[in-house]
Amino acid sequence: MDALLQRADRCSADAFACGALQPIRTEQTWLDAEGLRFSVRWVSSLALKDRARVDTVIRRRPDFNPFLPPEPALTVAAIGEHHLVVLNKFPVIERHLLIVTRAFEPQTAALSDSDLLALAKVLRAHGGLGFYNGGRIAGASQAHKHLQWVPSTAAALTPFVPRSCLDRPGYAVCNPALPWAHAFVGLEEHAWRDDTAAGQNLRAALQTACAALSMPARAQSMPDYNLLVSRECLLLVPRTQEKWQDVSINSLAYAGSLFVRDHAQIERLRAAGALAVLAAVGRPG
Repeated sequence: MDALLQRADRCSADAFACGALQPIRTEQTWLDAEGLRFSVRWVSSLALKDRARVDTVIRRRPDFNPFLPPEPALTVAAIGEHHLVVLNKFPVIERHLLIVTRAFEPQTAALSDSDLLALAKVLRAHGGLGFYNGGRIAGASQAHKHLQWVPSTAAALTPFVPRSCLDRPGYAVCNPALPWAHAFVGLEEHAWRDDTAAGQNLRAALQTACAALSMPARAQSMPDYNLLVSRECLLLVPRTQEKWQDVSINSLAYAGSLFVRDHAQIERLRAAGALAVLAAVGRPG
């Protein structure tokens, strides 16, 4: 896994050259809320064709599965027997990677030990932020199971993590400043000594977070939720709505990164307040 990002960069360059990779150009601003800063990206007004790409991303076609198989030009590497690392075809963030199951599994299925091991391998080698949109209401645009990863420069949990989470790894805690149901679980630093230990630690932390929120950890069809994982901690957020008004909310919003289609949506977010927006699509705290 140490060379994964170098392989991803080479794959990105080749895929962009042949047209398989179609980045969405964005502009960026910031919203501040209760001492927390949120990045808001929107489609550049100078890139009209990118609007069509956004429409392609959000348009759900039940009969279309881009991961079975994934485009060869976008396929970076295998992780174990059950997963592939694939480039996001329409990235808003550079080095945005998808960890996709080779065989079809629904996005609503519980994360398996092999799913968590695949994510642990990427996090152990490269840090950053892994996340999972567990179901349509949680922001999943594809029904085929896929975890995601972005570098720490794109989004980070650190500003949202309460000190008690890092002081008491292995226990579920909440941040009183966040007005929605959630559970942080700190991860032991020594658990990253090897891939297997890291995967097992993620499984234990996920089970702890699920128990704290009265959610099943291994249901055949899970309730909708967002999962975010760094090397320091895991965050689980149950979801009740996919959108706030017409703004889609996925896992990255809970790490301070929002995406909107146009500037008008930003002004509505600013007026409502980022914390109120996230509370509206989550379970009451």
